Amino acid sequence: MLRIQSPEGTRRVDIDNLAVTRELFEKVLNAFETIEYPFRLYGRRDKSQEIASSDTKTLASYGLKHGDMIFLSPIAGAVQRVEQPTGNGKAKNEISNTSLSVSTPTTSMPGSKIPARSTVDEDQVDLLLQKMDGTVKRKRDPKNCLHGENSSCIHCLPLEPYDASYLKDLNVKHMSFNAYLRKLSSGLDGGKYANLDNISCRIKPGCTGHPPWPKGVCSKCQPKAITLNSQPYRHVDNIVFENPNLVEQFLHYWRVTGRQRIGFLYGKFDVHLDVPLGIKGIVAAIYEPPQESTRDSVRLLPDSRQSLVDRLAAKLGLSCIGWIFTDLVAEDVSKGTVRNFRNAETHFLSAQECVMAGHFQSLHPNPCRFSSDGYFGSKFVTVCVTGDAQNQVHMEGYQVSNQCQALVRDECLVPTKDAPELAYARQSTAEKYIPDVYYKVSEIFC
Repeated sequence: MLRIQSPEGTRRVDIDNLAVTRELFEKVLNAFETIEYPFRLYGRRDKSQEIASSDTKTLASYGLKHGDMIFLSPIAGAVQRVEQPTGNGKAKNEISNTSLSVSTPTTSMPGSKIPARSTVDEDQVDLLLQKMDGTVKRKRDPKNCLHGENSSCIHCLPLEPYDASYLKDLNVKHMSFNAYLRKLSSGLDGGKYANLDNISCRIKPGCTGHPPWPKGVCSKCQPKAITLNSQPYRHVDNIVFENPNLVEQFLHYWRVTGRQRIGFLYGKFDVHLDVPLGIKGIVAAIYEPPQESTRDSVRLLPDSRQSLVDRLAAKLGLSCIGWIFTDLVAEDVSKGTVRNFRNAETHFLSAQECVMAGHFQSLHPNPCRFSSDGYFGSKFVTVCVTGDAQNQVHMEGYQVSNQCQALVRDECLVPTKDAPELAYARQSTAEKYIPDVYYKVSEIFC
């Protein structure tokens, strides 16, 4: 009897001491239902005495005795079980290494089992973050750590990048997207059943079981109802400008005319060290497209130079990473103060601005090899220049959730005229089906 220790637990196998090691491998494979070949067997815990699969070497040649412990270590590979007839007409299971051929190549991120599409050309910052460990290192606590310098305990072990208490101490309300991916793969299943599916509010085409909408719809083609929830992650964690003169030049138009202005942000994404596995957008230039503006509104005009600007930016290693707009009303010209009317009591972004942000985010999807569509969400940011609580010119960065992005893309959401902070979910018509949209409201009754 030999004991086999593996990451899945310990099993016992009964085998003759003069049997060849290949038979040992077969018995070990049958003993563990969740472990597949290839794997390696070692006579020592430190993997210093490997037991090779052979048709000539016996267990006795490795010095194995009754009750010995053998250590199993899985390795990367594939398996094929072949039924081959033996001389007496019976079939015998044999294991041979093979290479699996699949139509869509897949890979996995370090420390993760989430299936991935290797054909997606992801952003360089995502590729860099996927290679990083991401854990938050902690120093030895002199009060609680009672061990030596070379040991560790629960008080000084590294924290995961999605640790809720650590993010709360940093005043980070939403974890980074790459930390969210690590969280999906942290369970016992290793993220095997985690889905990164984009939300769709449209009827699936090609359903032949009934007449097309509005004469018929079924559960197979009908989009699911949407319940509005707070998104636990964000695709971009910080926005910085390479030069403060960029904003000053952009605000010059408002200071001269008093009219609002819109611009597109060109820059690149990089690692944000203040948030675990975070991403920051670095703005290098602001492009102001043709537009008609008033004191209260801005209307973008057709731009024939947009493609030229994109090509020039690409040659400089830049891309369009967001948009910026002003909502400024002067309060005291002599002091240079502005009004503060965007806060928790009113709104931070109007419904019209959320619709605009969702539209731009849909035009700039985020490449993601962990999604079946090859993209998930967006890194496109929204920057609003308005007055803060001290009546000073202030900038705030935003992104709408994937739910809002999908509702805007599928033309389910429109702004309201009388209440800028409220949006309206359209009703289904004969031309277009709109799924139900639910939300929760917390009210305090005195």
